[in-house]
Amino acid sequence: METYKNSANNFTKVLLVVYAGILCWILLFKLGVHFSYMNERSVNLVPFYDIVNNNGEGGMAEMLLNVLIFLPPGIYIGLLYTQWTYGKKVLLLFLTSLAFECIQFVCKTGAFDVTDIVTNTTGAAIGLYIFKAIEKLFNNSMRAQQCINILAAAGTIVLLILLTLLKMGMLPVRYQ
Repeated sequence: METYKNSANNFTKVLLVVYAGILCWILLFKLGVHFSYMNERSVNLVPFYDIVNNNGEGGMAEMLLNVLIFLPPGIYIGLLYTQWTYGKKVLLLFLTSLAFECIQFVCKTGAFDVTDIVTNTTGAAIGLYIFKAIEKLFNNSMRAQQCINILAAAGTIVLLILLTLLKMGMLPVRYQ
């Protein structure tokens, strides 16, 4: 039983590392495309500033995507750090989001935006709750992990395919 748990944890770690790589590719390297705004650095220290000042135009969709993109790390951290308190897990995920924002600013691949940190951390916290709900649903942490790993592996494969097709210009949408 312990061997199976170790194998499941190792697979979850692989999924987390792959997803972290995908996040880096999307958030730091912007899918390998250079945008004109990358030569400028900007800082937004006022949460939800763009939403309030632009009548929510465009900002709501970005906020939702930020929440969604950080759900998986919350689920993975919930699976891997079962002994940690909820607060410690959220702190780790907050610091991860903060690190992404700092790196984007330093490398000129994006702005440092407090709204992103708030929405990313919110998504990760929701991911932690999703993990707990799945664990309660199965009433067995091993089964919950097995289910999550299977779904996450399938989702990761689909995400990699979609990102590759997007990069190759083979999807009917374009990234900006």
